[in-house]
Formats: sequence, structure tokens, C-alpha cells
Amino acid sequence: MSPRTSQQFQEIREQKRKLIMESAMELFGREGFYNTSISSIAQKAGISKGLMYNYFGSKEVLLRSIVLEGIQEMLESFDINKDGELTRKELLYFVDQLFSLLKSKTLYWKLYFSIVVQPQVSRIISSDFKKILNPFLQIMKNYFAARGAENPESEALFFLALMDGLALNYIMNPDHFPLNEIREIIHKRFIK
Repeated sequence: MSPRTSQQFQEIREQKRKLIMESAMELFGREGFYNTSISSIAQKAGISKGLMYNYFGSKEVLLRSIVLEGIQEMLESFDINKDGELTRKELLYFVDQLFSLLKSKTLYWKLYFSIVVQPQVSRIISSDFKKILNPFLQIMKNYFAARGAENPESEALFFLALMDGLALNYIMNPDHFPLNEIREIIHKRFIK
């Protein structure tokens, strides 16, 4: 048996990291952030508590990693060419990708919404969250301004609130929420 390569070690490390994050997401979603201990996350992931700290220095760091990686994944489909200008086609793609992520990453979105409604927990991620979302909001404002919106900032905030509300309603009742029909309405009303 030959020794592992550095690439193999990196792959193993990434698999463990994802396992820890998935275990934490499940426990945070079910038990709440403050009621979940590092020990219970390590136990669920099948690793030692010490190894857990090798990957994440604290429960707060773990929470930040989970939330920010999920938001980054969502924003990867926003302004695809990264030129700072959003086209109609790019916004259509973003909405479609967001709805696809809602379906495929339901556990993540449940955690996200359980966090944003807990002021003490959302404070842990608020500064990182603002750094990521401010450029997104500016591009949305520019999109609505280019389409002649009277108040582009309010339009952008309304659109974001609408997306949050739709996501929350889908997460709460996925089997009875007409996501595809809602998607079509968004395409017709907002993406002209």
C-alpha cells in the first residue's frame, strides 16, 4: 500500500469538514445553536472533540462557515460574468438557481432561517453577512435604476424581501408550495 498523496489528504480533510458542517447544520436546525454542544456535533460526525477543533476553532466559527458558504454558493449564480451589471438574462438565471438551491439544500435553508430570526445568533454573522450582501444589493439597485424604477433601493430591498419570504414559505411547506408557478410570476413581474 503506497502512502497517500497530499491531494488525497486534502480530499479526506474536505470530506471531514463537510461531514462536520452537515452534522452541525442538522443539530443547529433541530436543537438550536445554543442548545447544541461541540461534543454533540463531534459525536454526530463520528469524530473526537479535539479533531473538531482542528477544523473549526469554535462553534461560532463553524456557524459562520456554514452560513457564509451557503450564501456564497447562492451568489455564485448572481451576475455570472462578474462585471457589476445585472442583465435580465442573469437575473432570470439567478432566480432559477435560487429556486433550485431551495429544493436541493432544504436543510441549509432551514438553518439559515432559524438563525436570522434569533438576534443573538444572527449577531455572530452580521458583519460577514453585510460584507457579502452589500455588493449584491448595489447591483440590484443598479438593475432597477436602469429599468426606470422611481426608488431603485426600495425596489431592490422589496425584491430581496420577496425572495426571502418565498424561500421561507417553501421551506415551511415544500410539498404544498407551488414553487414553479411562483417562479413564472416572478419572471413576468420583475424581470422585464
